[in-house]
Amino acid sequence: MAQTIPIAVGRGSSTVSILWGALLIVLGVMAIGAPFLAAVAVTAVIAWLIIVAGLVHIVLAFHAHGAGSAIWRVLVGLAYLVFGVYMLVHPVVGVASLTLVLASLFVIEGVLNLMLYAKTRPLHGSSWVLIDGIITLLLGVMIYLQWPSSSIWAIGILVGVSLMISGATRIGLTLAIRKVAGPESTRLAA
Repeated sequence: MAQTIPIAVGRGSSTVSILWGALLIVLGVMAIGAPFLAAVAVTAVIAWLIIVAGLVHIVLAFHAHGAGSAIWRVLVGLAYLVFGVYMLVHPVVGVASLTLVLASLFVIEGVLNLMLYAKTRPLHGSSWVLIDGIITLLLGVMIYLQWPSSSIWAIGILVGVSLMISGATRIGLTLAIRKVAGPESTRLAA
């Protein structure tokens, strides 16, 4: 009896994991189907996180030791609040800004991966770092050169692809674990 409880829990959690993976895939397909809407949703989430960070700064300001520190934290908190609210009120500007930041991040990551490849070139498998660096750099340059029009598709499609890959990975990993534990769990449950 004691051995069947973990198996039942494992089966239930693996079913939830597969359902969660399927949901991620569906959300990813929806994000790719409506990339600008997905980008606006991502921008709204980030805007709310910035607003929460602003509120935290303001609350912590009243627990700070010293007037200079408290004033500084209130000012920083207010800046966060203003920026977060601005992103919520003007989502297109927020999406365009995030797209530009994303392009910059990809360019920097691509260059750093190319530098890493130069250092690790003699190692077996380092060509994957080179491929990653080239693709990431080209993607960043492509988004940057098409900015601001790339704001319409870049974030939404990248989030959609990421969601789909995460969902497929979750399902694949869960099925692999089920396969490994499958025959034994069937015998123990009987």
